[in-house]
Amino acid sequence: MKKYYLPLIISLISTSGCSYFQRDPVVAEENWTVERVYSEAKAALNTEDYFTALEYYEQLEARFPFGIYAQQALLESAYAHYKSDDPEAAIATIDRFIRVYPLNPNMDYAFYLRGLINFTRDIGLFEKYIPRDESQRDPGSARFALKDFTTLVTRYPKSTYGEDAVQRIVYLRNRLSQHEVNVAKYYMRRGAYVAAANRGRYVIENYDRTPAMPEALLIMAKAYKVLELNELSEDALRVLEKNYPGHPGVAEVRQTGLEK
Repeated sequence: MKKYYLPLIISLISTSGCSYFQRDPVVAEENWTVERVYSEAKAALNTEDYFTALEYYEQLEARFPFGIYAQQALLESAYAHYKSDDPEAAIATIDRFIRVYPLNPNMDYAFYLRGLINFTRDIGLFEKYIPRDESQRDPGSARFALKDFTTLVTRYPKSTYGEDAVQRIVYLRNRLSQHEVNVAKYYMRRGAYVAAANRGRYVIENYDRTPAMPEALLIMAKAYKVLELNELSEDALRVLEKNYPGHPGVAEVRQTGLEK
């Protein structure tokens, strides 16, 4: 079925591209109040007409640069950029909001939104239609998302976005720890045992209680044994055995040698 993905995606790109470039500019009337401009922008946002919403928000900021409506317009502009698949503009906008309005009562949402943007930032168009192991993706944006969600739950423990942020934190920690293990396995195959051990240790130090922990400990034990750092290898095995009783990797390292 994968052979049908490409024509579909090309069609989607063509359709969305044509509709985007054929749009006429949206202009708010000169006599409109700030409330009217904001109302029009919000109505467009609610109907997922992000192009129109962004046009109105931009004009609102230009005409009425001070006050709560300008602040809200900037925050909702970031959301509109995010929903229209423009993460770079979304991040730049939300960063400006956080910098310019640090006391805004919606700051918890600002960090939550930035987390969402980073959460999906490294997902390309093709990846939306063709499944891929997420632990294989570049972890840069995932680390930023983890930082954003952690900031949210730390600074604003009573935020309505906290519960969802906590769930995303768990997911991101699992994903990032598995990414580190994947890299460590690659280093083991290449004979870069110091680098492999360092990756394993990084998982232990930064992503405790994640499913990748036993793999990280086993990699450390194997790498240290090859490097003839037997005490370190035995330490890793003891931690593995204590926390994951009966793990087959313990016997593998101690009795049957190594699979490099």
